[in-house]
Amino acid sequence: MAYEIVWLPKAEMTFEGIISWLQTNWTDREISNFVARTNVVLDMIRINPKLYRGAGKRKIREVVINKQIILLYRIKSNKVELLTFFDTRQNPNKKFK
Repeated sequence: MAYEIVWLPKAEMTFEGIISWLQTNWTDREISNFVARTNVVLDMIRINPKLYRGAGKRKIREVVINKQIILLYRIKSNKVELLTFFDTRQNPNKKFK
C-alpha cells in the first residue's frame, strides 16, 4: 500500500527557502541534484515510511537528504506528513520547534 504524502506549510516554506538559497549561491546542477534526491526519498517514504530512523521525539522520523539537510516527517494512518526540512548546521535544539 502506498502512503499519501502531505506537505505541511512549514515543509513547503523550508523547501522553497532551500531552493531559493541554492539559486543564489549554487548552480542549476546542485538544485537539480537536491530536487532529484528529495524525490527519491519521497518515493521511498511513500512505499515504506518506517524505513528511516526515529528522531527521538513525538513519533517523528528523519531522513538525510544530503549532509546539510534533514527531512522530518510523521506517519498518520495512511498518510505521511512532511514537517520541515532542517539545516543540520543550525542549533539541534531548533529541530523540533
